[in-house]
Amino acid sequence: MILSPVAQCSDDIFEKTVAVNFQGTFNTLREASKRLNNGGRIINFSTSVLGIKLPTYAIYAATKAAVEAMTAIIAKELRGRSITVNAIAPGPTATELFFIGKTNEQIDQLTQMSPLERLAEPEDIANTAAFLAGAEGGWINGQTIRANGGMV
Repeated sequence: MILSPVAQCSDDIFEKTVAVNFQGTFNTLREASKRLNNGGRIINFSTSVLGIKLPTYAIYAATKAAVEAMTAIIAKELRGRSITVNAIAPGPTATELFFIGKTNEQIDQLTQMSPLERLAEPEDIANTAAFLAGAEGGWINGQTIRANGGMV
């Protein structure tokens, strides 16, 4: 992910971000809509950046807003097939990718934004996905779950 203020964002960065986050999700949803068995589960990924509105994240956040909109609409389009369509919007998560290019000060600042005063662990997000994919999550549909420790 390449971040940039809007005024300095190149067409190349914009197009790559749209291609991966928006078009990639669109392509997946289109195929899943055609091929998924009745009773299936679709889980998309968004971001809690939509709620905290960090500078330099405008293009990234905009593509994830599109993912959230598609999630809610596809859930309705799949009416009658018992397929749930949801999104998970993680907050900062302690993955290798998260730490790349961030100073210790930035990491500490993001950590303190959550009332739980820690970064998510990958297992936190995986547990959310497991819930949505399992029988217990069968009544959740067309929603975005903000798995961010209360950050937003």
